Amino acid sequence: MCIITNYDFTGIITNYNSYDMIKKIFSLIALSIGVSSVATAQIDTTALRAQTDSITAYLREMNGPSLGYIGRVRVDSIRTTASSATIYYAPTMAQYALRKASCDHVYDILRTAAPQVEIKAISEGREIHDLVPKFYTQTSKKKKAQKNPVSLVTPLDRPYTPTEGLVGRHIALWQSHGYYYEQKLLRWEWQRARIFQTVEDLFTQSFALPYIVPMLERSGAVVLLPRERDIQKEEIIADNDARGGYYEKNGSNPWSKGEGVGFANPKAFYTEGENPFTMGTYRIASTVSKGQESVATWQPTFKKAGTYAVYVSYKTLPNSAPDATYTVYHKGGKSSFRVNQTMSGGTWVYIGTFDFDKGDAARIELSNKSSKEGRVVTADALKIGGGMGNIARTPANDTSKVAGDARRALADGYKPEPIISGYPRFTEAARYYMQWAGIPDSIYSRYDGQDYTDDYGGRGPWVNYIAGGSSVLPDREGLGIPVDLSFAFHSDAGTRYGDQIVGTLMIYTLKNEGSTTFANGGDRYDNRDIADIIQTQISDDIRAEACPEWTRRQLMNGNYAESRTPQVPSTLLELLSHQNFSDMRLGLDPRFRFIVSRAIYKGMVKFIASRNNVPYTIQPLPVKGLKTEFTANDRVKLSWTPVIDTLEATATPESYIVYTRVGDGAFDGGIKVDKPEIEVQITPGQIYSWKVTAVNKGGESMDSETLSAYRAVNEKGVVMIVNGFDRVGAPASFASPDSTFAGFQDNKDRGVPHINDICYIGSQHEFRRNIPWMDDDSAGFGASDGDCETMVIAGNTFDYPYTHGRSFAALGYSFVSSSRAAVESGATKLADYKNVDLILGKQRQSVLGHNRDRIDYEVFTPELRKAITELTAAGGNIVVSGAYVGTDAWDSEKGFKKDKEAMDFARDVLRFRWMTDGAARTGRVGATTTPLGYVGGTYTFVTTPNEQIYCVESPDGVEPWGKNAYCIMRYKENNIGAATAYNGTDYKTVIIGFPIEVVCGEDARTELLGKVMDFFEEKK
Repeated sequence: MCIITNYDFTGIITNYNSYDMIKKIFSLIALSIGVSSVATAQIDTTALRAQTDSITAYLREMNGPSLGYIGRVRVDSIRTTASSATIYYAPTMAQYALRKASCDHVYDILRTAAPQVEIKAISEGREIHDLVPKFYTQTSKKKKAQKNPVSLVTPLDRPYTPTEGLVGRHIALWQSHGYYYEQKLLRWEWQRARIFQTVEDLFTQSFALPYIVPMLERSGAVVLLPRERDIQKEEIIADNDARGGYYEKNGSNPWSKGEGVGFANPKAFYTEGENPFTMGTYRIASTVSKGQESVATWQPTFKKAGTYAVYVSYKTLPNSAPDATYTVYHKGGKSSFRVNQTMSGGTWVYIGTFDFDKGDAARIELSNKSSKEGRVVTADALKIGGGMGNIARTPANDTSKVAGDARRALADGYKPEPIISGYPRFTEAARYYMQWAGIPDSIYSRYDGQDYTDDYGGRGPWVNYIAGGSSVLPDREGLGIPVDLSFAFHSDAGTRYGDQIVGTLMIYTLKNEGSTTFANGGDRYDNRDIADIIQTQISDDIRAEACPEWTRRQLMNGNYAESRTPQVPSTLLELLSHQNFSDMRLGLDPRFRFIVSRAIYKGMVKFIASRNNVPYTIQPLPVKGLKTEFTANDRVKLSWTPVIDTLEATATPESYIVYTRVGDGAFDGGIKVDKPEIEVQITPGQIYSWKVTAVNKGGESMDSETLSAYRAVNEKGVVMIVNGFDRVGAPASFASPDSTFAGFQDNKDRGVPHINDICYIGSQHEFRRNIPWMDDDSAGFGASDGDCETMVIAGNTFDYPYTHGRSFAALGYSFVSSSRAAVESGATKLADYKNVDLILGKQRQSVLGHNRDRIDYEVFTPELRKAITELTAAGGNIVVSGAYVGTDAWDSEKGFKKDKEAMDFARDVLRFRWMTDGAARTGRVGATTTPLGYVGGTYTFVTTPNEQIYCVESPDGVEPWGKNAYCIMRYKENNIGAATAYNGTDYKTVIIGFPIEVVCGEDARTELLGKVMDFFEEKK
C-alpha cells in the first residue's frame, strides 16, 4: 500500500523491494506542513505488475511468429497518486508493433487489476498510444493536397506524372557493406563471409539495385546512394578539361571559364585524401529565357555497346539556375531532364540509365535556357557507366591503428604500395565511391584510415553532408538536398534449427547526443514510425505471399551509427540472416526479393505521406497476358491484362505505357494508352518489340515481358512464338531428414535470375551443418566458392521471342508472339496457327523457400495442354524446347508427385517420353542416323554461368514415343537422347531437351529452326 497526502507526489516512485524508498516516502509526508487531512489509496501496484504475462501473451499473438526474439514485457517502475498510476515499462514493450486497438487492449488488461484507477502506460519515453505510427492514426484526418517539393532531377519526357507518389522526395539508401581494404592483412576482402553462394556485401544489392531503387524512381523519387549503382564495368569520363569529346556552341550569353575548381581525371587511381573534384575547372554561362541559347555538348566514345548509367557534374553557385536542361541522345532516341543546380554541385548526379551503341554517335547536351533570367548554369564532367574501382589503398602510418601483416611490415620499414581492388566499383564499399564522387575526406575517412570503420561510420555523415544547407539541415554546409529519409539495408547473422526463420529486425535510434529532435526541430520518434511501418509491410507481405511463419523480430531502439547519425528520419533493416539456411532458401529467390522490395517501397511511401499528411497511391503491379496478333499486313494489335494487387487497394492501374523497339535498337520513351490494348502500324521487313507498364497516380509498374512481331516481305508463312518461360527462382536446395547435410545444388539447378544476378559468387562446397564458422575465410556450413564474384550472371530477360524471331525472319517467315498467360487464358488461340514455337527455357515447378503452398512455373499446365491439344487436333505443328520438358512431369524436384496427366499428354500428343535429367554437362549434341536425322544437327549450348545468356546445367534426356516418332539428336558425351520428332500424318512435333536460345551462335540457332521448319513443310 502507498500512503498519499492530498499533495501530489507524482514524482515519487514506488518500489516495494526498497526499504530506503519506503522510508523516504514517510519522511516527506512527515515534513509536510499545513496538511489538514491524510487520504489513503488502495492502488495495488503488485497487481498491476502481475499483468505483464497477460500483456506479453497478447502482444506476442498480435506480433505473430517472433521465436522469442522479443522478450517479456517488464515493468521498470510505477508512479502513483491518490487516483492514478503511471506505469513505466522497459523498452521491450516498444519492441512490439503497437496499434490503437492493441494499446486499448493493454489498458483493458491493466484495468482488470485496478478498475477505478486512471492508468497511463509509458515505454521508450512515450505513452504507448503515442508510439503508434501516424500512418495508422490518420485514416479519418483530411489530407492536404499534394504539393510536390523542388526536385534535384526531373524527367521531362516521362509520359506520366505520379501526382500521389514521391515526386520531389529525396531518399538516401545504401545496401550493406562492400569490398574493402583490410589494412592489417594488406589485402582487399569482403566484410562478411562467402556463404550460401553470396556475401552480405552483394546480397542486399540484389534487392536494392534491380527492385527498390527503380520502384522508388518510378514513383517519382530521387534516390541517392553512397555506393555505385551501375553494374556496368565500363566507365567513360567526358570533361571540359580533357582533350576531345567536349564542345560548346555560344548564343546570346557565351560559355566562359568559371572561377574556382572543378572535376578533372588526371590519374589512373587515387590515394588517401585525393579529390578529383578539386583537380580541374568548369564552364559557366548566364541563363537566357528568350534569347539564343548556348549549349555545352559532351560526345563520349563507347568501346562497347551496352546499358550505362549517366551522371552529370556541375558547380553550385549562389545564383545557380534551378532548371538546367540536359538532353541525352541515346540508342532509343533522346531524353531530357531538368536538373536543379542550386543543389548537389561538386559530385556525381545520376540522371538516368540508357542503351548506347559502340562508337561516338551518342551525345549529352546542356542548355543555358531557363525560366530564370540572370542566373547561371555550369558545365563540368560526365561519368557514364559504373566502371572498375580506382581508389588505391595502403596501411595508415599510425601503427597503433593496425595489426598483423601491416604492423610487421611497417615495423620493418616496409611501406606497401597502394593497390586497387581490381573489382567492379559497384561491389566496393561506400567509402571508395564517396571519394570518387568528390565527398570531403572528413566524411569518408574519419577513423585514421581504418576502412572497415570508415565505411559504415561514414554513411550517416554522408546523409548529413548531402542534406546540409537544405531545410532539413539549414545550419550545416553541404549539398543542399532536402533528404526525406535514409534507409540502411543489411542482412543479419545467426542460425536457427531446421526450417525456422531468423526473420526481420528493425533498428532505429531515438537519441543523438542526448537529443530526441533533429537539427530542424523534427521529432526523432519519426525514426520509430518509419521502422514500424516498413517492418510491418515486410512481415505482412512475406506472410501473405511467401512464408506464413515469417519471423517478425524487435523494433529495436539501438545505438547504431547508421540510424543514429543522420539528421533525417532513419532506420536500419536487418531483413534476414544470410547465415541461416532456411532464410536463404527464400533470400536467393527473385520472387522473394520482389515481394520484400515492393514492401519497402510501399512502407516509404506510406511514411512520407503520413508525415506530410498527404494522400498516397501505390504504383500498380506489372501487367500479364501480353499478346500480339496481325490485324493487317502492316498492323499489329497488342493486348494485355492488368493485375489487381490483393495486398494494396490503391495499386489499381489507371492507364498504360507501351514501349517500342525497332530491330536491335533500344526501347523508345513510350506512349500512354487508356485501355489494355493498342493497334500499331509496322513496316514489313522490320522486327518490332514491345513491353508494357501500368501506371496510376502513384507511378509506374515494373516492366512486362517483351514480345515481338515481324511481317516478312515475301513470307513463307506465319509462326506463333509462345514465351512459356516466365520462371525466376532460387537454385535447387535440399536438407537431409536427419539435418546432417543441407545446401544449394548448382549441379541440379542453378535457379533463374531475374534479368541478371549481381550477388552470385560461386557454388556452395560445404554442406555439413555441424561445421562452425571460424573466420570469414573459413565460413563453415554454407561455405561457397568465389570464382564468379565479379561477374554479372545472365538470367531470364523475358525477351526470347525476339531471339527466336530473328531466326524465323532470316528464314523468311513472319511471326507474332504471345505470353504463356495469354495462351492459358484462351486469349491466344494456338489452333489459329499452322506452326507454333513454344519456348520453355528453364521452366519447371518451383517452391518458394520451403512453403509448399507456393509452387509456381509448372511446365505443362492443364490450360496449356488443352491449347496444344487443340492445335494438333487442327493439324498444327509445334516445336518445344526447354531444359525440363520431361522432368517437370516425371521427376519434379523437391518431392513433387508425378503428374500422370502431363505424362500422358507428353506421350500421346507431343509423342515423347522422359529418360533423365542432368543428361549432359558439355552441351554438345549431334544428329542421329534415323529417317528424320536431317532435322537435327551438331550444336553446342551454354552450360556454365556467364554474362551473355542464362546457362543450362541440367538438360533433359528424351526419347520418342510411339509410331513415327524418332530420336533426332543425342548428347555427344553419352548418346542420351537430346531431341525427338514425330512425323504424323495429321501433325508434327519436335521436342528438344535444351533451350534453343542458349545454342551458341545465331547462325546455328537459325540453322536448327530452319531444319525444324523444313520438316514441318516436308522439305528434306
